[in-house]
Formats: sequence, C-alpha cells, structure tokens
Amino acid sequence: MCGMSQQFPDRSTSPPPPRRPDASMSLLTNVMDHSLDDGYAEAAARRKADGSAGMPRTLRAKLGLAAGLVLAALVVTVGAAQARIAAPVVAKEREELIDRVEAETSAADKLEQNVDKLRVDVGERQRKALQEHGGDQGGLVALLSGATAVQGPGVKLVVDDAKDTAQGGGGPRESTSFSDTGRLRDRDMQRIVNGLWSSGAEAVAINGQRLTSLSAIRAAGEAILVDNRPLVPPYTVLAVGDGQRLSTAFQDSADGQYLHVLQENYGIRTSISAQEEVRLPAAPSLIVRTAEPLAGGAGKGVANTGKGTS
Repeated sequence: MCGMSQQFPDRSTSPPPPRRPDASMSLLTNVMDHSLDDGYAEAAARRKADGSAGMPRTLRAKLGLAAGLVLAALVVTVGAAQARIAAPVVAKEREELIDRVEAETSAADKLEQNVDKLRVDVGERQRKALQEHGGDQGGLVALLSGATAVQGPGVKLVVDDAKDTAQGGGGPRESTSFSDTGRLRDRDMQRIVNGLWSSGAEAVAINGQRLTSLSAIRAAGEAILVDNRPLVPPYTVLAVGDGQRLSTAFQDSADGQYLHVLQENYGIRTSISAQEEVRLPAAPSLIVRTAEPLAGGAGKGVANTGKGTS
C-alpha cells in the first residue's frame, strides 16, 4: 500500500447563499439595470465634459430655439382655430344630410303605402271582374289563380337556418356561390314548394305570401325573395290539401328526401305537421295580362289568357 495519506474532499455543511428572487428574470433585470446603451451613455458624458450639453449658450442658438418654439405654437394655434371654425360647419352638414335621409325615407314609406292601397284596389276590381264575367267558373278561376283567400285542411311546414351557419361545403348544393351552407337558399325553397305542389297541394303560401303559377322565388344576396318581397327566417310554408296524405306524400318524395338531407348534413331545422285548418290569403298583386270576357253566345270562349303576379 502507498504510504501517502489520502485526502478526502472538503464537504462543508454551511448552507448555500440565498437565491435572488429575480434570478429567473435575468433579461428583464439586465434591461432595468442598463436602460441606456453604453454608447449613448458615453456620448452623453462626453458632451457634458465638453460643455455642449444642456440649453444653448450662444445668442444665435437661443434665438433659433425661440423661433422654433414660436413657430410650433403658431401652427398648433392655427390648426386648433381652423378645427373649431370647421366643426360647426361639418356638424351642420351632417344634420342636413340626416334630415334629408329621414325625409326621403318617410316619402318612400308613404309611396309604398300608396302602392299597397292601389294594389289592393286593383286586386278587388280584378276579382269582381272574374266573378262577373266568368259565369259558373268564375269562382274556380279565381281560386286557381290565387285571387281569393282559401281555407281548409292542410300541412304546416316550418324551415329554419341551422344554428351554426359556418359549416363546410359540398353535397347537393356544392355548385352554389354561397359559402354558408347552413342557410336555406332560394333553390332549396323552390324544391320545397315544387314538392308540395307535386304531392297534391291545392294552394301554397310562404310567410303569408300566396303563391301562384307564375310566382318567382329568387335570391338577393343571402335573402330569399318571393315575388320580390324579402322573407325572414323561420320560413312557415302552409299548403291546403289532405293533411296527413299530403304530409306523407311530400316526405316520401324526392324533394322531401332532399330536405331531409339538408337537415341531416347541414343542420337545417325543419318540422312538418298535418293541420285541421289552414288559412291562406289572396295573392296581393294579381295581374291579368291578356284576357277577354266570355262572350254571351255559345261556343265562344276565351282566346288567349294569362295570369300572373308582379
């Protein structure tokens, strides 16, 4: 064995120095301790030693500084004065514009009310003309053309947009330009109405708008228009017919299955129920385009007729 004495490492039992509270924030600590870059600090110290720091000492420099301050004050004062002068003018123009908009809106509302009154008057005169000159078929003609209000058994179909309308595309509506597949669109409403007609409906109305053979269902932006009148969801479709049979026939049809696909894949909310009685209003703007009164002699009839809605 070696005769040299073995040296054991010194393991002091004294506790280590306490850890600084901000030891984990070294970057923030460095920024706080050295807020000014060393180069800037050196330049400031050199200017202070040369006597060039602080306010200007020469008369020329003082005059230049005073002129700059006066010019800045003048610019601020002129800007504030112009803004104060222009403020009443801008406010007055804004008030005049608001008054013009309100006046034109009021005038448009009055014209619309007048148009509605005239449309109702024209509709009443047309209905009377159909009853007077149509003979025994006047009531049937008025019914088929939507000129009279109807009531009877039928179905009530309520269709509404999906709760979450930001869903993906694809499916039976992938060719549409709309990106929101959770909304019911005009083409969907067209299929629903056509499905009800083909299932045996005798009269159909959407949100109180009576449909005729020439009614148009279109889109303006994301709104559905029926005869140029915008509809707001939920859409309530009422159809006159044998309630239970009409409901079953529609749900089993291709258009009913299409509506079911919209419900399953896109979240469109639907509900259909048979009703003991539904009431449908008359078409609001029935227009007889080309018609001749039925002649009194036998064998003479209407040569060329057509009816539609505006």
